[in-house]
Amino acid sequence: MFDAIVEIAKLIFSVNFILTVLTASTPLLLAASGELVTERSGVLNLGVEGMMIMGAACGFAGAYLSGSTVVGALCGIIAGAATSAIFALLTLGLAVNQVATGLALTILGTGLSGLIGRGFVGDRIEPAAQLHLPVLTDIPVVGRILFGQDAFVYFSFALIIAIWLFLYRTRAGLVLRAVGDNHTSAHALGYPVLKIRLLAVLFGGACAGLAGAFLPLAYTPFFIPGMTAGRGWIALALVVFASWRPGRLVAGAYLFGAVTFLQLSVQGLGLGIPPQLMSSLPYLATVVVLVLISRTRGSAGSAAPASLGVVFVPDR
Repeated sequence: MFDAIVEIAKLIFSVNFILTVLTASTPLLLAASGELVTERSGVLNLGVEGMMIMGAACGFAGAYLSGSTVVGALCGIIAGAATSAIFALLTLGLAVNQVATGLALTILGTGLSGLIGRGFVGDRIEPAAQLHLPVLTDIPVVGRILFGQDAFVYFSFALIIAIWLFLYRTRAGLVLRAVGDNHTSAHALGYPVLKIRLLAVLFGGACAGLAGAFLPLAYTPFFIPGMTAGRGWIALALVVFASWRPGRLVAGAYLFGAVTFLQLSVQGLGLGIPPQLMSSLPYLATVVVLVLISRTRGSAGSAAPASLGVVFVPDR
């Protein structure tokens, strides 16, 4: 038992493990960041998985046909935003139930992405280049971690910082949170609730599309149907996990990424630990942290926006 603990500790504190966790957690952080803004506006979009796989298919197609990772990333962003626009049309324009529409969007995205990516299965591209600074990247241990990542990783850091500043340091962010907390009062004060929510939904879709595009453009240099493998659902859980706070979202994304990769790595070490136990680790970690967060909140009530998932129809 002691030898197993030592081997796991060596794995956790290795540079390769940290690098892999950073890469594996990036799509979760990107998708969850967009969904956090969407839900802060009071809209519950369960179609993150569908938007991600659309971003993956269109991102790979764009990169393969153009030979440019940047073009592929832009195609993924546009695909995610366009898919979210369908959700916005139904839920904001026609006041359709958000939960049912989000689930339908996932089914639509899964099927449509398979159609789009059918002709690209088996093709490969050059993955996104990683940063390499001659002196800084060669610093032992921290060099590769801080100065050896691809642009997607650095963008995810910048994105979550920008979201935090927007939500808590700008008037527009205050208005968006007010719309999510009480859309009726926000409308009475003259704020365009539907317009604000539309922009939030499109932003969330763009982030999900970029997260999906990351998978074939940087994580694995090819496209296969269903390659998101449930990451969209994990991103949705992370928003709740983080209590709708950007700082906790970062911690949750990397915690879940680390535990997920750890259970795969430990099984490969042949330590005799039951694989069923290791496979349950990500979910056990999620439950434990959610319980701890709920205990610290005490009687303060739910941290969710009060109008989350509630249909808003303005007075005519």
